[in-house]
Amino acid sequence: MPNATVSDLLARNRAHADGLPEGHFEDVLDGQKPPVVSLCCADSRVSQEGMWNVTEPGWLFTPSNIGNVAWDLADTDSVDGNLLYPVANTGTRTAVVVGHTGCGAVTAAYEAATGGGLPAEWGIRRRVEPLVPVVEDALSGPVADGDDVIDRLVEYNVREQVAFLHESDEIPTDTTVLGFVYDFHCSYGNQRGRTSLVAADDETDPEALRERVGDDERAVRSLLSTSS
Repeated sequence: MPNATVSDLLARNRAHADGLPEGHFEDVLDGQKPPVVSLCCADSRVSQEGMWNVTEPGWLFTPSNIGNVAWDLADTDSVDGNLLYPVANTGTRTAVVVGHTGCGAVTAAYEAATGGGLPAEWGIRRRVEPLVPVVEDALSGPVADGDDVIDRLVEYNVREQVAFLHESDEIPTDTTVLGFVYDFHCSYGNQRGRTSLVAADDETDPEALRERVGDDERAVRSLLSTSS
């Protein structure tokens, strides 16, 4: 794939700006109060706004990092500031963690946990390294090695990040914390682009999660639970 040029970027921005309806930013010019913050894995194939069909500004606060890690890298007892900011400052009370099938960061952590090395680049290594204990815990517990091990580890990691946020003293108790896996490999069903709810606050049982989502049977799928 050829590199994008400055002309490509400018042309795309012109198309974006020309397509905005009149008054698009009117309600958020003086500030923001997004109802949802979504911590997603940084990946060019996964659109934060796209997966939730967000077209209006101010609805979704969108931090991301490889591996969708919710804790701070320097202090793992603290919530990552990019996620915490809207919760602490704009009244956001729904926090979402989104992993995705085929995650490269989880794959790198899996390779390190099973005898390989961490990435050579320091900036990447320090992002992958916190995932290694998560992967090791999973492999010593509910996740058996096999063909779909990466996607099962992705789900396990999402559950762990949700549990961390739910238990953190920095997250107000009236905050709902949800965990999803974005599927573009048909690992959770036959429709690419769907999200599967895999955790909600301290709940991971698919039957209990289905009670929370109502009639959308496709909304809850799990690679880790036999009742999925």
